[in-house]
Amino acid sequence: MELTSRDLAKKDIKGLLIKQSIPSSVGILFMSVNVLIDTIFVGRWIGSLAIAALSVVMPITFFISSLGMAIGVGGSSVLSRALGANDKNKAISTFAHQLMMTLIIASLFVAAGLLFTDKILYAFGAAGKIVQPAKEFFFPILLAVPFQALSMMGNNVIRAEDKSKHAMIAMIISTVANLLLDILFIKILGMGVLGAAIATGSSFVLSFFYIAWFFIYKSELKLKWHNFIWDKKISWEIISMSFVTFARQGVISVLNVLLNHTLYAQGGEAAITIYGIVSRMLMFALFPVLGVTQGFLPIAGYNYGANNKERVRESIRLSILYAGGLAILIFVVIMVLAKPIVAVFTTDAQIIKETPGALRWVFAASPIIAVQLVGAAYFQAAGKTVKALLLTLTKQGFFLIPLVLILPQYFGLFGIWIAFPIADISSTIVTGIFLKKEMATHLKEI
Repeated sequence: MELTSRDLAKKDIKGLLIKQSIPSSVGILFMSVNVLIDTIFVGRWIGSLAIAALSVVMPITFFISSLGMAIGVGGSSVLSRALGANDKNKAISTFAHQLMMTLIIASLFVAAGLLFTDKILYAFGAAGKIVQPAKEFFFPILLAVPFQALSMMGNNVIRAEDKSKHAMIAMIISTVANLLLDILFIKILGMGVLGAAIATGSSFVLSFFYIAWFFIYKSELKLKWHNFIWDKKISWEIISMSFVTFARQGVISVLNVLLNHTLYAQGGEAAITIYGIVSRMLMFALFPVLGVTQGFLPIAGYNYGANNKERVRESIRLSILYAGGLAILIFVVIMVLAKPIVAVFTTDAQIIKETPGALRWVFAASPIIAVQLVGAAYFQAAGKTVKALLLTLTKQGFFLIPLVLILPQYFGLFGIWIAFPIADISSTIVTGIFLKKEMATHLKEI
């Protein structure tokens, strides 16, 4: 029998965290596999240049769809605290506003993408031989982005309701569909990069259909027409919390633009292909750590709203403990198996030779990232917008972007790879200081 959101205040924190984190981890795993499948299939069945094209296009479409994730994460912080305060009407109205905002904003960005395709692709690093396959991949994915945005928003609301299993199923549907359709369109029909794009876009649509079914038949949040009457206070509350995630994704997009241009300047198409593989592994390998962070959010948000400080403290402690242990295991696997991992993506001898070293450097500080991820997530769950924003932007915005601008001037391509662990260490120290102060003041034991 599934639990209700009220159980977030009653059940054992350890059990709740496991219950929330496993479906979240599996869901993120399947979402990551969705991207990983495209990369492996196009790398082996089309060529390494297609990986470079994906590395240019995916950050663009992910930026647009992440608007839905931003509204989902930020709005669900509002929603969780409303449920914790036993204000179900506000929770339902918050969800209605999330729906409206996601659909409107995603549609506007898609229109902009269609109108300014060439300029956008160039800005994100499409150059030389990458341009044509990037265009082929861009259009079908762009048209499916509103469905992905709504799915990413809906997933976060489902987790806020403590129904993580359904969020996981939606992601599994997307991944399995993408796998089967990739085989059909790329391998059987020989449609190349265009086929990969159609397969991925179709998988977004199928995931959306499942999430729509959940909210119609399974959700606690039963929408009425009056919930769609625009409320300035609720919309501003969602925007203020969503801005944290949106700002992070915006900074990530700026980082991707900078990386693609710097990589191309330092090593041409091959360098972008190498980072394409490394970035896919960053998304894939860290799925259990990110899953714990996602599982932590509704628990912390609900109990913070219920003013149960002891349960918030315990959720922080256990989340860092579990996520840190998983991060250490991931670090060991990457260090030992870097070359076999890279060989899965491509048969290109140059890429297989040069990528393992880059992969190891990028993951070099991964054992300590749990503090940064959980710490930033706590401030978002607690509705502390400014601190959440600053800590969320710390790694990419305050450290990684300046390092990518400076280090390649002295160390070439190697400077890009070592920028990642330096940024991880620096952002973890900053977040640790903020979190320690918070625990000693606002979450102080009675």
